[in-house]
Amino acid sequence: MAISNLLIPENIPPHVLRLLPPPQALRHGVRLIPHAWRGRILTKLMNSLVVNALPPETLDFLEQRRLAIEVEDLGLRWVFMGAGGKLQALPVETATEVTIRGKTLDLLLLGSQLEDADTLFFQRRLIMTGDTALGLETRNVLDQLPWERLTPGLRIALNRIARVAQAAHEVRRKSFRE
Repeated sequence: MAISNLLIPENIPPHVLRLLPPPQALRHGVRLIPHAWRGRILTKLMNSLVVNALPPETLDFLEQRRLAIEVEDLGLRWVFMGAGGKLQALPVETATEVTIRGKTLDLLLLGSQLEDADTLFFQRRLIMTGDTALGLETRNVLDQLPWERLTPGLRIALNRIARVAQAAHEVRRKSFRE
């Protein structure tokens, strides 16, 4: 099997998908990476791959405003502030105006555009707390991400990782019910 076909869920047998660890199993390993490094890495990735693909004025609403993203099943939290049209990582304990919280799979589905933000928020798979107006503006930006302006490699990687994670989740869920 070609390497390019390895991350296509339809090509991965259920017994192999079942072997993939759920996000909670990765929690302790991910947390070994110092928070400051995780913040810098995520900020650099988001700015270079996503923010740069947006029209310059898109993040004006976030200027000097603080937003937290929490990944519940990994126990991760990042705090960002808009600064000069870019995102800047802040210390995790910084007070925020809005928090968006969800599980790894749901955030991957959102980032890969396999699920839209409205569906995830209305189904309470993503939860927003704090300043509702700021949260809604953030959600609108998420909905308007210019998927086609992201590099093809990033689009393919996000799509395949999200689809494999979703397939593994379904296999684990089915085997749990049996």
